[in-house]
Amino acid sequence: MPAGAGEGEDNVAGMSTANEAATPFEGFVLGIETSCDDTACAVLDAGGRVLSSVVSSQLDVHRPFGGVVPEAASREHLRNWPGVSAAALQEAGVDWSDVGAVAATRGPGLVGSLLVGLSLAKAISYSLGVPFLAVHHLEGHLFSPLLRTDGASRSVPESMVGLVVSGGHTSLLAVDGPSGAVTSLAETRDDAIGEAFDKIGHRVGLPFPAGAEVDRLAELGDPAACPFRVATIKSRELAFSYSGLKSQALRALGEIEAGNGHAAGDEESWPQEVLDLLAGFRRTAVAQLIDRLDRLRDERPVERLSVSGGVAANRLLRREVVAWGERRGAEILLVPLRYCGDNAAMIAHAGLLRLRRGDTDDPRSADAESRIPFLTRQEETT
Repeated sequence: MPAGAGEGEDNVAGMSTANEAATPFEGFVLGIETSCDDTACAVLDAGGRVLSSVVSSQLDVHRPFGGVVPEAASREHLRNWPGVSAAALQEAGVDWSDVGAVAATRGPGLVGSLLVGLSLAKAISYSLGVPFLAVHHLEGHLFSPLLRTDGASRSVPESMVGLVVSGGHTSLLAVDGPSGAVTSLAETRDDAIGEAFDKIGHRVGLPFPAGAEVDRLAELGDPAACPFRVATIKSRELAFSYSGLKSQALRALGEIEAGNGHAAGDEESWPQEVLDLLAGFRRTAVAQLIDRLDRLRDERPVERLSVSGGVAANRLLRREVVAWGERRGAEILLVPLRYCGDNAAMIAHAGLLRLRRGDTDDPRSADAESRIPFLTRQEETT
């Protein structure tokens, strides 16, 4: 099925809005996301409609340090949670007594931050006597393209490939819809794509996190004026690698500084050489993703590709994956822009999908884990 997605909010063409009927669930799912520095709470109804999604950013706390300070993030989550949860419930028009299940991120992420959200979810589950779901962060991103901004979520297709791209992840995943099984096809060997964007942005003086601003400035440059090499690793291997591209760009920035004395700019006067470099960097970063998709498509059918994560908001990536879908005859599922970054709606949604399969967790045994492989539920229980 050809891609029918553009750059708008809802970018899934031709999919049914009917939901899975394996296990009926009535009520509301409360989602909690505290894997890093955003405190988020959301409420979804049984049809997967997002009734509220509230995110409190900690950027002002961490920006002076050029990155997230784990101890400060944990404290801020505790400080922000009462207001965030109250706002989410009020926006959704529900009370605590209406919550029928609670889902929270178990990992990967910062352990202190994860513990805050997971502990809150366990306490809510115990106090209300409702099911508890410990969700893998990638699980939330993977299925977030099924969320809609104006109605019930779309059903999980029979099969799809997911590309999750963010500050911490660059992953290709295969999904078997009926069973809910997820298989990892490829990961990054070093830097994640979003991490590389942030580091290059920081190097030219952009405030943390810099990825979105690099994307904006790259629109003003000529990528052909500053080409970089796409990492290939082995001839047909699917693994990603962004450390080499990052090093190429840093060396090029050093050469610009050697010639001009500076490589930074402001809103009015960014050196054209820097804009060209950022454009070349962005084009090569996205080209590596498209290269791996081509390799995968040469090996196996890809009827449907979902694209999610913070970097899924990148303008060039959104254009290129749509074009790839048209060339390759694949349906493209782009995450709505408002759900690209970390949010609790995607966690509540992943929990709801598991509830429909009758799959829940024991709050007494679920632990926060900073590093956790994305295993299928069958693998976790064997």
